[in-house]
Amino acid sequence: MARLFSEREIRAVAIFLPIAGVLIAMLLLAEPKADPEAARQVEQEFEQSLPADSIVMRPFDPNTATFDELRQLGLSKYEAVNLLKYRAGGKVFRIPEELTLCYAISDSLYRKLEPWIRIGRKYAIAPREYRSGRIITDPLPAQPFRIDTVTARYLQAIGALTQKQAEWFIRWREKNKVYDFEKFSSCYLITDSLAKALKPYVIFPERKPHPTEQPIEINSADSATLRSVYGIGEKTVVTILNYRERLGGFVRVEQLAEVPGVTESNYEKILKQIYCDSCKIRKIDINFASPKALGSHPYMSPRTLRKLLRQRQLKGGWSTAQELIDQDILTREEAARLAPYLEFGSESGTTLE
Repeated sequence: MARLFSEREIRAVAIFLPIAGVLIAMLLLAEPKADPEAARQVEQEFEQSLPADSIVMRPFDPNTATFDELRQLGLSKYEAVNLLKYRAGGKVFRIPEELTLCYAISDSLYRKLEPWIRIGRKYAIAPREYRSGRIITDPLPAQPFRIDTVTARYLQAIGALTQKQAEWFIRWREKNKVYDFEKFSSCYLITDSLAKALKPYVIFPERKPHPTEQPIEINSADSATLRSVYGIGEKTVVTILNYRERLGGFVRVEQLAEVPGVTESNYEKILKQIYCDSCKIRKIDINFASPKALGSHPYMSPRTLRKLLRQRQLKGGWSTAQELIDQDILTREEAARLAPYLEFGSESGTTLE
């Protein structure tokens, strides 16, 4: 049988292998060890922003800004590179708030940059001042549309949302009936700028009130009960409850007009569905209540509170609301508003002559 290798070849391999092993061992021993401190310094330098005197704040478009321009705005190398990578991945910034979607841009950095962000017309959303050229070649001009019937294609066509965002919005809309702007703007896809831009064009369906056997008593109703009233939204119910707590309860349903957030149109609708039991209001003992308790009442102005506390310290107390008028602590109008909430220690104490 013929031999695979000659004796000369075998001797050459026998000599080469030990030499190769020695060389590999020398290379491994000569390889420099990683220096953690040096690596940390490189990382810090990468994340470090320019000195304050080198930063120049000027208007910029995050869709077109270069690395050097971003650095001059105060971004670190890490932040600038990540923003450019995010943009290279296909992201187009349609409104300023979308800059926060880049994970390298912190909230504090965004607040610093926000006044200088200028989205070019080529990239921004509809209507005209936000119009975009990226979704379709020639975006449709925004026209009034019903939020309960608008299609995903239309939202995409006017440049309001991308195709995927529009499809997500339609699914969200079907699960969450949208009857007012407050509910519309609560959608996680609708940013503040987008809501503001679309507000002139959105038409909401009329929500029919649920038939009730009897009106709701506003002083004892909880948030869920108040939310069932046609005209009271998710945010409005919170302001009503907060105002009711400060007030001590409603003496008249007309006081609902004093609540921040209750619009004139909603006020008219709400009045037909509620009533108030003035026996359920919480009163304040004017002769012994603390300054904090008195000052927290919405009908007690700081000037009136100072006069009242000064006179109470000198006089010791009052028996009727008329005495507060006579001593020029309250005007007759102020006394009429406050009297139902004041306690003087006798049933006749709240009467006015």
